[in-house]
Amino acid sequence: MARNKESLLLLLDVGPSMHCVLPDIEKACSTLIVKKLMHSKYDEAGIVLFGTKETDNELTTEVGGYEHVMVLKSIKVVDGDIVDALQQLPRGTANGDFLDAIIVGMDMLIKKFGDSNKGKKRLCLITNAHCPIKDPFEGKKEDQISTIGKQMTAHGMRMESIIVRGKHSHAVNKRIMDENDSLLSIFSKETDARLLYAGDSISLFGALRARNISPVTVFRGDLEVSPKLTIKVWVYKKTAEEKFPTLKKYSDKAPSRDISATHEVKVDFEFKKFEDSKNVVPPDQRIKGYSYGPQIVPISSAEWEAVKFKPEKGVKLLGFTDSSNIFRHHYMKDVFIFIAEPGNNKATLAVSALARAMKEKNKVAILRCVWRQGQGNVTIGALTPNVSDREDIMDSFYLNVLPFAEDVREFQFPSFSNLPAHLQPNQQQLEATDNLVKLLDLAPDGEEKVLLPEFTPNPILERLYHYLDLKSKHHDAAVPPLDNTLKKITVPDADLLMQNRSVIDSFCMSFELKENPKRKKSRNMLQDTGSHYTEGEGKTEITTQPQHVNLIEPASNVKVEKIGDITPVQDFEAMLARRDSPDWVDKAIKGMCNKIFDLVEDSHKGDNYPKALEYLIALRKGCILAQEPEQFNKFLRHLCNFCQEKDLKSFCDYLATEGLSLISPKQK
Repeated sequence: MARNKESLLLLLDVGPSMHCVLPDIEKACSTLIVKKLMHSKYDEAGIVLFGTKETDNELTTEVGGYEHVMVLKSIKVVDGDIVDALQQLPRGTANGDFLDAIIVGMDMLIKKFGDSNKGKKRLCLITNAHCPIKDPFEGKKEDQISTIGKQMTAHGMRMESIIVRGKHSHAVNKRIMDENDSLLSIFSKETDARLLYAGDSISLFGALRARNISPVTVFRGDLEVSPKLTIKVWVYKKTAEEKFPTLKKYSDKAPSRDISATHEVKVDFEFKKFEDSKNVVPPDQRIKGYSYGPQIVPISSAEWEAVKFKPEKGVKLLGFTDSSNIFRHHYMKDVFIFIAEPGNNKATLAVSALARAMKEKNKVAILRCVWRQGQGNVTIGALTPNVSDREDIMDSFYLNVLPFAEDVREFQFPSFSNLPAHLQPNQQQLEATDNLVKLLDLAPDGEEKVLLPEFTPNPILERLYHYLDLKSKHHDAAVPPLDNTLKKITVPDADLLMQNRSVIDSFCMSFELKENPKRKKSRNMLQDTGSHYTEGEGKTEITTQPQHVNLIEPASNVKVEKIGDITPVQDFEAMLARRDSPDWVDKAIKGMCNKIFDLVEDSHKGDNYPKALEYLIALRKGCILAQEPEQFNKFLRHLCNFCQEKDLKSFCDYLATEGLSLISPKQK
């Protein structure tokens, strides 16, 4: 683990022009070190400040110059002292020279590591780049930047420059700012450096990365276009969800003076029979099984291996289709990126030609992917071309996983066109809604986009890191309220709502708003959605006191009080036959109506229609015997109207083909 450690040096501008954003920088940088304490406890970090009143660095003592640059913390293994130092940064009084800070930081890394630890040395510069840098003794500033960049590359250093600029209340020299931007861009062009702009505290949190995860291939091999044509490709994950840190079990039973105690808790399981709880069942007498109705079907490990699907490793092209046939909402799981095998010119040329041809024809490829040998599943995905407009970046593909038929969910929602004319939105309501949508647009025309995915941190994780740091110092600390920066991610911007209050008021005035009364929860989902059969104005329910059933009494003597899921027809007939109260007839009819509604609404492509028909026939017969034909006729009409509104007309057609009709006067 230690061989992968990273050495990070924070170069922070604390000059007067940065004072307004230093609180956000303190929170973001301290959270950065807290993340390293959790995920990379062997990493090292240091802090260099520029724009300070004092000067404290080795280069000033050795060669002179480099004024107003102070080494706040030398490079060492991350600990709580660095977090505390970042939470109380001094406020400088001088204009900061970011180039001096970069040179001081490079000198510190070179003196500590020399040419070792290549690729694991990182400089992180945070400034607004408002102050000019000094002219070099010889040549131009651009030449000086190029020379520094070459030295940075030679010693295996990486750098990221984060330019913090928001809404400024004071005048800014645009010429100096543009010059500094141009100079910093030279680092990103000639070295392994990133140049980022953070317009607010949210993007600052997202721009500071605790760790740069090294790319690991999920597949290396042939992209089989045809049996006679293959292309050597490497496949990486483009995106992946950042998981919540794993909690570990901890025990305080070990003696406090025992330094070698790990406090680790080991968990072991014992399997015992229900009848014999004293003896432990050995592993060779255990077997896994699947629930199949009321029984358990045992499957041995040998049988499981025999029935398991074992596809061969490989990526095969199944064909091409228009990009319009692939819907964004069908994308599943993570995104993969396909690149040509590094150093293989033929593969690079083939990938580039295929990607550009697909883009020109507006096509996507459908692939069958098995990433490794022995993989238990097959991935079907859409391969989209990613054509680069830079010479130093080669063309590639993005792969999005597509669903199988079992993964697709078909949801049927009622349309506005089915509503009466007086319930459909008018022109005024549509305009008020359009204005509300434009008001809350996160990407307004001519302005910077808000909450970009690559710069928006996960507020849940950020809050966890902050609380862990607080808990490490105060064991009885309570959970603090949500930070204002994280609130901007989770709640609407209060200033934006106040500035556009008239638009919101206009939207509210265009609609009649009513408070939704709290309704009593019911086990039956259809009752909550209001799709139950009701007779008259409201639905009458029969409430009875629960009766204590004697389990020793024969089942034939047990009185049925509701229609169950196992034998609903028999329960319905038993309730109709009860003579202890006349209310049981109404309760039985309404219970059967609700069961039929459940089946019809939950039906997928008519799979529940036969069972619903069976229940309807039983209901019709029961209503004739109970001399309640009007209840059946009203329910059947209500059910057909419901099916017409919910695009379930196929059920009405099904009833017509089966000959089910209303109860006629002759049958009463």
